[in-house]
Amino acid sequence: MSEQQFYHALKVDEDKCYGCTHCMNVCPTDAIRIREGIARIRKDWCVDCGECMKACPVDAIYVEQDDFERIFDFKHRVAVLPSVFIGQFSKQIQESEIIDVLHNLGFTHVVPAEATVDTINEAMLDEYTSDRDKPLISSFCPSIVRLIQVKFPGLVNNIIPIKPPIDSTAIYYRQMLLDEGNKAEEIGIFYVTPCASKIATVKDPVGESESFVDGVINMDFLYNKVYHILNNRNQEATKESKAVPYVTPKGLRWSLTEGESSHMEGRCLAIDEIHNVIKFLNKVENDEIINVDFLELRACDQSCAGGVLLSENRFLTVERLKKRAERIEQNNGEVNFFSFDQKEYIKQNLELGKIEPRSMMSLDNDMATAIKKMERVRSIMCYLPGIDCGACGSPSCESLARDIVLKDGHISNCVFMQRMMEKTKKLDPMHSIRIIEKTWGKDRLDKDCYKKGAKNEGI
Repeated sequence: MSEQQFYHALKVDEDKCYGCTHCMNVCPTDAIRIREGIARIRKDWCVDCGECMKACPVDAIYVEQDDFERIFDFKHRVAVLPSVFIGQFSKQIQESEIIDVLHNLGFTHVVPAEATVDTINEAMLDEYTSDRDKPLISSFCPSIVRLIQVKFPGLVNNIIPIKPPIDSTAIYYRQMLLDEGNKAEEIGIFYVTPCASKIATVKDPVGESESFVDGVINMDFLYNKVYHILNNRNQEATKESKAVPYVTPKGLRWSLTEGESSHMEGRCLAIDEIHNVIKFLNKVENDEIINVDFLELRACDQSCAGGVLLSENRFLTVERLKKRAERIEQNNGEVNFFSFDQKEYIKQNLELGKIEPRSMMSLDNDMATAIKKMERVRSIMCYLPGIDCGACGSPSCESLARDIVLKDGHISNCVFMQRMMEKTKKLDPMHSIRIIEKTWGKDRLDKDCYKKGAKNEGI
């Protein structure tokens, strides 16, 4: 079977990883295996949700990102800034101060990622009245879009084909700079990302041939840089601040849980945290949940406020953004940020290309062959213990059975099967040790502490 591989931003530092299986056990798509004592991420199954990164006790899993210095390759350097970046700072720090620091760091323009949200919402409401299959599913979270592609391919057509704010805002702002007479090659659009999945979608867009963003900046890196500067600033220094980019209250709440669903019609549900999403989609796919019109699905707990690249507490970030939205509503009310022509331009560029299913469950491109392989998987499962111990280097017995069929494993990888084969003289004990070493590495069976302990006990 030819593998369809995604680009993914999560990488494993092999010098740090010691194969503890924490990442393998939490991966929602079973994309991680242990080989030679090191975690291996399958590119065709990983959705860059970041659960493995959060679970790793030694920070062996990291996010591959663009060098910050890349922004200086462009004359006009635009930071597309999500609201959760601002939400990490306490109310004692003014937004204008944060924007000033970003300009001092090198950005010539700062624009809210959610600037186009109101126009996006109008387009989403138009989709509600279309004949598209219900429930409609938001395309906001890249990890969820990829999750549906690989784990729930039958629901791909339910995804609303509308670009998320990161793309629509980048398209609009690039065109605005072009209309001002700037050269295309001098414009660099950089998204400050709260998660790994948005890095992946910039490098390998879903539904598009190329990204509308030139690079991504790790939010954790930029937040700490800005925080350090603000924390050590001269309180008495005064200077003229740059204009603060405007975003509506709806835009401020958009990336939070219920940010989209609260502005849609019909029966709308918001589910966050990827394991919750998987459980819910299983019910949707099995027709256990009906009469739902719209699903807002987010991979992270508390949505973007819980992204793996945020530094601050997600609950405080949510509270700050909601309070800020309330203040804007009280002081300004509804403000039309875009002109009629600008809104029309944004609308004309909102359509998302076709999203293709890329099922991780498919064992072969040929249906007849895939059915035979699935029968073999079920047959192998009859011999495996079914306790999902992970000692074989796969997350479950079913995963090992699939790996065996896909020629990425052997039934002797199961330690229970090894013991049975040794009893019946079908496997030499030394061969069993070599199999274990191939999975867990030679060091696992050659620990200094074991040698010292054995010597002390007189073994």
